[in-house]
Amino acid sequence: MSNLNAAELTVGVVGTGAMGRGIAQVAITGGMKALLFDAAEGAAAKAEEFIHGMLDRGVDKGRMEAADAEAAKSRLSVVDSLEGLAPCNLVVEAIVEDLGIKQEVFTALENIVADDAIIASNTSSIRIASIAAACERKDRIAGLHFFNPVPLMRLVEVIRAPHTSDKTTDTLMEIGKFMGRTPVIAKDGPGFLVNLGGRAYTTEGMRLLHEGVASPAQIDAVMRDCCNFRMGPLELADLTGIDVNFPVSKIIYDGYFQDQRLATSPIHEAMQAAGLLGRKTGAGFYTYDSDGTQSGGGAPADHVTDAAPAPRVVMFEDDEELKELFVQAGAEVVYSDDEQSPIVCAPIGEDCTSAAVRLNADHSRLVAVDTLTPYDKRVTIMTTPGADPAIRDAVAARLANGQGGSGIKVTAINDSFGFIAPRIRAMIANLGCEMAQTGVAAPDDIDTAMTLGLNYPIGPMALTDAMGPEIVLALLDAFYGLTGDTRYRPSQWLRRRALLGLPAGTV
Repeated sequence: MSNLNAAELTVGVVGTGAMGRGIAQVAITGGMKALLFDAAEGAAAKAEEFIHGMLDRGVDKGRMEAADAEAAKSRLSVVDSLEGLAPCNLVVEAIVEDLGIKQEVFTALENIVADDAIIASNTSSIRIASIAAACERKDRIAGLHFFNPVPLMRLVEVIRAPHTSDKTTDTLMEIGKFMGRTPVIAKDGPGFLVNLGGRAYTTEGMRLLHEGVASPAQIDAVMRDCCNFRMGPLELADLTGIDVNFPVSKIIYDGYFQDQRLATSPIHEAMQAAGLLGRKTGAGFYTYDSDGTQSGGGAPADHVTDAAPAPRVVMFEDDEELKELFVQAGAEVVYSDDEQSPIVCAPIGEDCTSAAVRLNADHSRLVAVDTLTPYDKRVTIMTTPGADPAIRDAVAARLANGQGGSGIKVTAINDSFGFIAPRIRAMIANLGCEMAQTGVAAPDDIDTAMTLGLNYPIGPMALTDAMGPEIVLALLDAFYGLTGDTRYRPSQWLRRRALLGLPAGTV
């Protein structure tokens, strides 16, 4: 196929569940014909009726003209056998995630469609190469991975397996654009692009919870308020379902030969075993009532105290940003210890304990403040084991109340290397860099996929640049040095660009 014209294309869809229906809908609204097939009797006809209803709803809501909806409906048909898909230029399989069944469908389709027709899978977890292994013409086999709900999610991943031809890839990119999607090319592998790249956000959030650093409510509030994520990692896990995200995490972890950067936490498996699956069961990291209202989440995000704001804080090392934060909050900042005022610091990657030892500071009066993360809405503080709660509360009160009331919310957590946001953001950045290093996708496509596919406020490569590659590297080096955990080993892509002072996306 060359010089493609949407009106001349016919797309077949095998499997008419939520994904198959959505794929057919964006095909016909994109000007192509679509043929629906489902092995279950009557399923394709029900899908056709459902798609008609969705188009009618679009008209009612003013999203499309009535004439356009009727034209789209006219391009949709149902066939009662795979043989009915013979006229298709492209067939997209969207059936059960079972390799054997998919291979049966693909080998049958090979003998039905034309030699230049493409056969693609919407699989989210099975390697395209594994599906293509049963086929004669592997060059025309690829992945075309949409996201649910298809009509609303603008991204589509074009998955290129080892034998997939340039022609096949180029054609799918163009068809994806006809469908109104933003296509990105991803290398075949566990999780492809989005499901792989999305591991860092939730798994590091769970790691913080597993270590007792902070509660779900605290972790999620920091990522929403300070980093502009629509949902925190733990409430997001509840939404997608533990029975969905835990198996996917395992598949990707095992598929990458137990790379610790992709490992999840014991709490993740324990929740699945206990049936605490999130919103669908009414309980997960939070509890949910019948209308979906969320409650619980452990210790509240906001550290509320009636303590008097600390009039003075001590700093042992120059840090203009930390000094300005407290000056703006109305505190006097001094550099000589009076042996009673709070001591404050802003460590990069260290925990508060390590900072106390390095500074030779009284650990009971030391309060660490996260200044690497935007703090106009919320600021995170942490203290060492054995810290004086009154000192912590006085610092929290100063930051929250300030001179005339600063309006900043305070989250007070237990000791942790990297606080909350720097840990999670560094892991997102590092995984994005590793995906670029291993050729999962081009740097720009990684950012596009993560923002469109997961609603991230910023892609991992852009996040690396926003934080500063050298800062991300320093954080990870500190995490690795403190823990010895290879989970935190920096990507060589990141290390090289940080050392050379280059942007993360430099190729």
